[in-house]
Amino acid sequence: MQKLTIAIVGKYQAEGVDQSLHEIARFAQALGHRVVFEHDTARALGESTYPAWTLAQIGTGADFAVVVGGDGTMLGIARQLAPYNVPLVGINQGRLGFMTDIPIEDKERVLGEILAGHYEVEERSLLSASVSREGKTILEALALNDVVVARGSVSGMVELTVDVDGRFMYSQRSDGLILATPTGSTAYALSADGPILHPRLAGIVLVPIAPHSLSNRPIALPDSSRIDITVTGGREVSANFDMQSYTTLQRGDCVSVERAPMSIRFLHPIGYSYFVTLRQKLHWNQHPLGSEAKSPSVS
Repeated sequence: MQKLTIAIVGKYQAEGVDQSLHEIARFAQALGHRVVFEHDTARALGESTYPAWTLAQIGTGADFAVVVGGDGTMLGIARQLAPYNVPLVGINQGRLGFMTDIPIEDKERVLGEILAGHYEVEERSLLSASVSREGKTILEALALNDVVVARGSVSGMVELTVDVDGRFMYSQRSDGLILATPTGSTAYALSADGPILHPRLAGIVLVPIAPHSLSNRPIALPDSSRIDITVTGGREVSANFDMQSYTTLQRGDCVSVERAPMSIRFLHPIGYSYFVTLRQKLHWNQHPLGSEAKSPSVS
């Protein structure tokens, strides 16, 4: 078996995650692999048995990273490791996630298969966004789920104009606008009545949030598109990226969004099915004949 360098990243605030992280580390090490902990994870746990690496070191030196937590943990780590093209394995410490899809109780069985080279690779696209004010870029960010331009919690509607590839598409008055990847189509965009996009689709979905006009409907665009959203009215307007980074916007500011040049690689066990995750998360659990479907946990 090829000796690999495995990086372990954890949502160290979660109850019981310490034990899970150490069990994963001991399991991988027992199989002859090198184990390192992400620096902040090691520091929070007081871990000194294994080397502590920064994300940059993981990006350049690890064969893949095991992320233990939930989808929020994965979002933050995935964006930071995206420039390095490091494969990620998501293990869910709580309820099954869309990206952290391996239940914690199956961690050793699934990791054993992946470490033996038995896995499927799935590519997920990212969005690259920039915010410009008076012709100057004031912020650049990546998003794995979505870019959201929205009003404040106590302010009125926001007024936006949207251009696609330099051509005017529409103007709208609404609570905001979500631009989501296929990955993000099952996040905030879904709660705003957006469509689900399969991860292999090359698209970006635009979903208005509570539009003033009911004719403003979600639309899926090619992911080769450049989308420019200009704030033309409203107070307390903001842009956020995966709900984890944030900036306030002024009238005239423009948020430009396009597919990022890099992508995220997830490793799944052989037989992984995206539809199993959808059934379990969205309760599509009825067998065609009416009985409960017996779905495997990860395949």
